[in-house]
Amino acid sequence: MGLIEQVFSLVFGSGRNVIRETAEVFRPNAEAQAGRDQELHGASLRQFAEEFYAPQRGWFDRFMDALNRVPRPALALGTLGLFIAAMVDPVWFAARMAGIALVPEPLWWLLGAIVSFYFGARHQAKGQDFQRDLVERLSKVQSVLPERDTDEPRETEVEADGNAALEDWRRHRR
Repeated sequence: MGLIEQVFSLVFGSGRNVIRETAEVFRPNAEAQAGRDQELHGASLRQFAEEFYAPQRGWFDRFMDALNRVPRPALALGTLGLFIAAMVDPVWFAARMAGIALVPEPLWWLLGAIVSFYFGARHQAKGQDFQRDLVERLSKVQSVLPERDTDEPRETEVEADGNAALEDWRRHRR
């Protein structure tokens, strides 16, 4: 009995399982791997939940968003309506176009400036919102990712390259 106990204590040690530890060198522990897989799956689900989260906004904000969506479809549908009107009643259409031909040129320039500023400002605002959301999502993803051992910057980090606004943003972010 003493010999068997000595062999088992040599193999299994004090609470250790040498056979299991040796086997884990060649094949990962299934239970530990399942735990790591569950953690990775949970992190990806949290990332997706944060990515598609839309904060609740008030009725005025929703109304203004709906109102801001009107001009482009109105312009497109109005242009199609002009083509249809020209085919349905050419005399009526010609009278309206003759009236438009009488509009002075400075008024056309003013209309062009208003439309250009409206769509240009909207394009710029949407582009800035997209960039801001992208930076927020990237920072959330970086917070979920495990830390690396190297001192190299991550591929998703944005380099400043002398951009004063970006450097200022980084200072306020930390």
